[in-house]
Amino acid sequence: MGARAGDRVGPPAGDDTPSGHAQPIPGVPLRRVRKAYEQVAEQLRELIFSGTLSPTQRLPSEAALAGQFGVSRATIREALRVLSAQDLIRTTKGAAGGSFVTVPSIAHVSDSLVANINLLSQARDVSLDDFLEVREFLEVPAARLAALRSGPEDLEALRRAVPAKPLALSTDEQFVHNRDFHSALVMASGNQLLAIATQPVFVVLQTHLQRSTLGRKFHQTINQDHRRILAAVESGDADAAAAEMHRHLEFLGPMYDKAWRYGRRPTRTARSGPS
Repeated sequence: MGARAGDRVGPPAGDDTPSGHAQPIPGVPLRRVRKAYEQVAEQLRELIFSGTLSPTQRLPSEAALAGQFGVSRATIREALRVLSAQDLIRTTKGAAGGSFVTVPSIAHVSDSLVANINLLSQARDVSLDDFLEVREFLEVPAARLAALRSGPEDLEALRRAVPAKPLALSTDEQFVHNRDFHSALVMASGNQLLAIATQPVFVVLQTHLQRSTLGRKFHQTINQDHRRILAAVESGDADAAAAEMHRHLEFLGPMYDKAWRYGRRPTRTARSGPS
């Protein structure tokens, strides 16, 4: 499947054409050669995603993989570390040990998305409007589906996330209930992809919101909104659940705008001398 030449995959560098005869080739940019372990990891990843390697299937030994790919065992070991970090394989020791194919969990995929989306927001490649639009596109349909599909366990999770006396809780506790309510609502929709897509957006937005100063009235309104959404879901009224979620997100918009600007306020630096 490949050559051992320095454990790198790609064409050899250099130009042996005699001086005066070489002509530049238009539209052919120089391409960076990937390291061998990156290509091995990519090929194994493709085999996992295509179903060629099925969940729980045991991979060949490092020595066998090295022979198949034409690379060193150290290269295979590094490729397996990459796949393990991506939760695509698990490695165990012992006589019955080895590397086994796994299926990424929702939580793992969501955590990866949170980290990357947060980096994009900090770099200002993703705007607040982008976040708010996507949240409406995802959570309003999720509320509608929750009203149609939620079961007893889903409703119980939603009820637990709505505190009886929110103002008696600390700010951190209020935010935990807020997070849990929206997470439970999306899970009640019965659509796993909605859960994966929504959670990272909500986490990043809430992180900005927590850094701002919000009064008692804000938390009281949040609690009242959640109660109305819960009532619509409990009654199975899909239209009402969607409408209440839409109204709730409209209320949150200006709050997020304030928090977004608060979080990006430039810090003051001490002056080095008299002005």
